[in-house]
Amino acid sequence: MSKTILRYVSVLVITILTVSTISAQSGEKKHGSDVNVINTAVPFLTIAPDARGGGMGDVGVSSFADATSLYWNPAKYAFIDHRFGIQTSYVPWLRALVDDIGLFSLFGYYKIDDRSAVAASLRYFSLGEIHFWGPNQEDLGNWNPNELALDATYSRKFSDKISGAVAGRFIYSNLTQGQGGIDSHAGWSVAADVAFYYRLPVELMAADGSIFAVGVNISNIGRKISYTNNIGFESFIPTTLRFGPSYQVDVDRYNTISVFLDVSKLLVPTPPLYAYDEDGKIIYNDDGTPQIEKGKRTNVSVFQGMIQSFYDAPGGFSEEMQELMWSFGAEYWYNKMFAVRGGYFYEHKNKGNRQYLGLGASIRYSMFDLGFSYIVPTNQQVSPQDNTLRFTLSINFQ
Repeated sequence: MSKTILRYVSVLVITILTVSTISAQSGEKKHGSDVNVINTAVPFLTIAPDARGGGMGDVGVSSFADATSLYWNPAKYAFIDHRFGIQTSYVPWLRALVDDIGLFSLFGYYKIDDRSAVAASLRYFSLGEIHFWGPNQEDLGNWNPNELALDATYSRKFSDKISGAVAGRFIYSNLTQGQGGIDSHAGWSVAADVAFYYRLPVELMAADGSIFAVGVNISNIGRKISYTNNIGFESFIPTTLRFGPSYQVDVDRYNTISVFLDVSKLLVPTPPLYAYDEDGKIIYNDDGTPQIEKGKRTNVSVFQGMIQSFYDAPGGFSEEMQELMWSFGAEYWYNKMFAVRGGYFYEHKNKGNRQYLGLGASIRYSMFDLGFSYIVPTNQQVSPQDNTLRFTLSINFQ
């Protein structure tokens, strides 16, 4: 009974973050409060689906290509070493509360020729099973809230050093479906990614081989999503800008070391600061909209929201800088058979306060690669992924 209650509470929390996102985005920041978190619908799209990226503090925009490049930077597929491959992974969620909530992922790619590649993926986020009872204890049966994303991409080299990619995405989110007396329905959206990748062989310290790379990916550019028929309750999906460099050095024929930096930012409006009267109540304009003291209105189009996300923070430039999320990672491979990884993810305390250390390892044998990662929180805030393992199995064919 307690597990069912905990699971229902978790679903309710996620529902509040999605169905009521419009209220969070429309300016709940009050005087004297520096905390101004940006909420979006379908946050599962921001969960790193692989053990490799997760084990390095959520980095991957400029790392060497693998099956999950569709999430990090689909332009990397044009440089992938293998002809085709598949990868499956599992990321537990809220492990401290329940044992059947998690993200399941399946990625696959195919290299058409030396200059182009295609890839596709399925990400399925399950919130477990909930059993509902009516007001008179009648059995209403079981229900499984879930979300999914179907992706496809085409990647092509423009030269021996630069590649680009576009990706399409269908998003489906079924969190309540009117169960429990909630007037709602499943939401859906379509989105696109635009990505670029630059890779340059360099010489440094007489090493056998070194590669400097830079990646840029703008993901989830798409229509707002709604869970109700009421007009004005559409929510932004997590459109994200991710960019950063990496450096890989082959120390000798057996040892390879790589370092990575990813910087990311949500390209959705920041909640403004509303004007309050002496009684602490919001002041409304003549048209019924709340009066904004600082910041910009959030009821805007997707593309306007992307543009104004660079200058709409009520706190000005300093708050805009707080919205940057930083990931630092490093990876060591021995003889291309065994890898160890580590990294750190930092989010400002006023923008979510996620701060954690990622650790991971991989074992490669023939065409198989088995990886895992572990997250260790470094602050007092509880994360849904705290102290949980994630697993990845890859199969690559020549």
